[in-house]
Amino acid sequence: MLLGKKNWVVVTEGLKLMNRNNKPSINRIIFKAFPWVMGVLLIILIYIKINSGSAQSNSNAASSASQADNASRSSQVVKQRQKIKSQLQTYLNKVTKDGTTSVSFYNLGASKKATKKIKNAAVYEKGSLTTESSNAHTPEVAASTFKLFISAFLMNQKQKGQFSWTATNTNGFYQMIVNSDNTYADNELQSYGMATVNSFVKKQGWYNPVFQETKVATTTSHSLMLLLEKLSQAKGPFKNSSDQKKILALMRKQIYRTGIPAGAKAAESGTKVADKVGFLNDTNNDAGIVTLPNGERYILVVMTHGHSQSGFSGFPKIAKITKKVQTIVYGSDTK
Repeated sequence: MLLGKKNWVVVTEGLKLMNRNNKPSINRIIFKAFPWVMGVLLIILIYIKINSGSAQSNSNAASSASQADNASRSSQVVKQRQKIKSQLQTYLNKVTKDGTTSVSFYNLGASKKATKKIKNAAVYEKGSLTTESSNAHTPEVAASTFKLFISAFLMNQKQKGQFSWTATNTNGFYQMIVNSDNTYADNELQSYGMATVNSFVKKQGWYNPVFQETKVATTTSHSLMLLLEKLSQAKGPFKNSSDQKKILALMRKQIYRTGIPAGAKAAESGTKVADKVGFLNDTNNDAGIVTLPNGERYILVVMTHGHSQSGFSGFPKIAKITKKVQTIVYGSDTK
């Protein structure tokens, strides 16, 4: 039923009267409660502030502790590296003192998967322990280690589409690396010319010239180390992973194993070596990539001559140097 105008006036006036009667009561309640409400709010704010400060303090303390722990670990890693390098350098200085031996060592580290299982893995980070004898940059008779430079050159030619794995090349490579036969290497060198191969070697930043007319090939332990670093990492002329694996497989099969392979195995059973030897007159050389059972890898190059060496008589010396180097650097610390 609809209300008339007169009724609306009565209702409206009644509501106004009710509001006037209630206002003082509500205001009094609010007035009396206000101090209590503000007190509670103040207590809450103080509680939040205290806990926030405590949390921040705990967070800062945890962060400081973490930073201190990391700094301590970093310091320990640096000290351990310095200790290893000092011991290794002292030994290399001693064993190469008469100038008839040159040595280059480069640690490759381990794969990410292997690193997780290795004690003090940070110490052996790639390149962190590189150590060489003072004559590592002195050119020596390369003997058959020069075939590593031929391999690098041919892989570079393959990248340019000027070399392929024909039956002849496949067999030639096998004989050159595994049996250290000279025929294939000499033919390729004659075919491309010494100047062309030397130019390639120079561009890689390796000792040059390796090849000279009427002279034996020469190189340095440092240059062989640099070449093997590229081979181990599938870089530069070896960036094709299939070719890299093929060459490393041949090097693991090479038949002269009394140098670096023998020494590495004597230091720790189960160690694997992919290397290339060289022997000519009184020169015995070995350049290899060594893989320990735990996955750590390193490069070692040892070039020797003199002391009435002949045939393979210098390789036991290379084995002895290898065993000592591996023991100094890795010992039982990575197991």
